[in-house]
Amino acid sequence: MPSPAIADAALRVSGLHKNYGTREVLRGLSFAAGRARLTAVLGPNGAGKTTTIECCEGLRHPDAGTVEVLGTALGARSASSRSPGSYDAALRARVGVMLQDGGLPQAPRAGAVLAHLARLHERPVDPAELMRRLGLTDVARTPIRRLSGGQRQRLALAAALVGRPELVFLDEPSAGLDVRARLAVWDLLRELRADGTSLVLTTHLMSEAEELADHVVVIDAGAVVAEGSPRELTGGDEIRVLPAGGTDPATLAATLERRLAGRGGLRVGTSPTGDGATAEPWVVVGADGPPDAGVLSAVATALTDVGYADATVTSHRRTLEDVFLELTGHTLEPEKDR
Repeated sequence: MPSPAIADAALRVSGLHKNYGTREVLRGLSFAAGRARLTAVLGPNGAGKTTTIECCEGLRHPDAGTVEVLGTALGARSASSRSPGSYDAALRARVGVMLQDGGLPQAPRAGAVLAHLARLHERPVDPAELMRRLGLTDVARTPIRRLSGGQRQRLALAAALVGRPELVFLDEPSAGLDVRARLAVWDLLRELRADGTSLVLTTHLMSEAEELADHVVVIDAGAVVAEGSPRELTGGDEIRVLPAGGTDPATLAATLERRLAGRGGLRVGTSPTGDGATAEPWVVVGADGPPDAGVLSAVATALTDVGYADATVTSHRRTLEDVFLELTGHTLEPEKDR
């Protein structure tokens, strides 16, 4: 689908293609991430999400298409870039990258590594303050190999932020963190955005995307299948009708649609998959506004009138998880492949 126009983009991806042998991983993928905004990139395992972000980070080269980072186009060989798609020194200083595996040396002490990285930048964040904000002060003198997974994750985040970058790529920043540490990370990311930093986030936590993202990009099978703000994608509340056992949801939906045809603002359809708890598909009645008691009553009355009084009717606030399931047929899980 075409990417909506974002005039002031920190990152712009256009027509990206990438093959691994005979396997087509990216198929003309396009999207943009606005400046001073947090853009969440979501996709099921194997959708091409990791390959896309690696192309944006200059770690992998697309077969076709363009990537523009902070106004600099990647892809053309120049005297200052060793290979097509790589960052030159000036661009590297403006971009922070947090890899899921950290990419950190294991023997040095955590504080020493962050202090060393700070010295590589002209205007770094105070590394001691960054360690304090992320709850790492007590392990500053601990070798990285002895840190817990969550501590290494927070140190990797600090390493990506210490240079005060204009654009940051964050791969699963909350992975392995407890609730308190996750909330501290979220607060820090909000502050960065408020200060004008642009952030591109990949995550398997839908709550993280819903809580933080200004813009969400959903990737499946190497292409963008939907994008917009969380509110634009979720579209509000809905009524769910779970039929009794043995009832065909499609038949019930058609019957209910005819019965409710005279009531404006209602749309009837079926879910693509089960609800995760019962694995049974349901009938969806969408409303232009929040489904109030009158709408619920109208649906219940219609069900009784057509002989389905035993169906379960509930009001449901749509989430990104719902949208993701509808678009891809998958739940969002940590990525295991490209």
